[in-house]
Amino acid sequence: MADIIDGRKLSKALNQGRVKAGAAKLSRAPGLAAVLVGADPASMVYVKRKGLVADRVGFYHRQVDLPVETTQAELLRVVEALNVDPKIDGILVQLPLPAHLDSQEVLDTISPTKDVDGFHAVNAGLLAQGRARFVPCTPLGVMRMLEAYEINLSGMDAVVVGRSDIVGKPMAMLLLAANCTVTICHSRTKNLAETVARADLVVAAVGRPEMVKGDWIKEGAVVIDVGINRVADGSLVGDVEYESASRKASFITPVPGGVGPMTIAMLMENTLRSAQISQGVEPF
Repeated sequence: MADIIDGRKLSKALNQGRVKAGAAKLSRAPGLAAVLVGADPASMVYVKRKGLVADRVGFYHRQVDLPVETTQAELLRVVEALNVDPKIDGILVQLPLPAHLDSQEVLDTISPTKDVDGFHAVNAGLLAQGRARFVPCTPLGVMRMLEAYEINLSGMDAVVVGRSDIVGKPMAMLLLAANCTVTICHSRTKNLAETVARADLVVAAVGRPEMVKGDWIKEGAVVIDVGINRVADGSLVGDVEYESASRKASFITPVPGGVGPMTIAMLMENTLRSAQISQGVEPF
């Protein structure tokens, strides 16, 4: 059976350790603003959770709640005001936005120096060049997990299932920088099972319940399941068939309790980094 990569335990250690200690050393508390448009239940839960963690690590936190009928111009004005607010080091616009809003324009309006989600084109470009300022939180959390469990990535054959700008693409770039040989797969990949079956490391981030079957997993492979999907009985499952995959993998992340908590921890880490840069403190 695979060893479990415990994201809850690791994220708590990071938050209460280096992040909280780093915040305490600054002349002004790091400031994180979360913008929520509408009342999507899942988004409300996520934003509340991020706010609670921010409070625990000693950050200044502000939540901006906007009605679902908010216009594009109104939302952009909110973002632009946060861009120039000296108390705010990081801006998070919770996705998905209501259908009538242009998410890309909103993300492009966030100042690259406060883009702690790492979604702005400037930060994506810096990551691609190997000189990242802010790395998207989920891929960064995955890398921290692999490091914490002393998994040597150099020379690994890594397969990333998913090609989103939020997870798949930056994940592939980080693994490439760690000296993996990387294959990116997606919904139109031919022979997906065969591609996964040769991987030393599988990162599943496709958003489909249990799409990656346990019998696809190579004996001894490391399995990172980024997906979180609610199924008909109300339970949460990942993008990987957990039970069967755990019988073959050497390490595996659970759902929930794996990558999710680390994503929030990395949001805090990026916000602290932004505050350190703005206050002239050498970032960790």
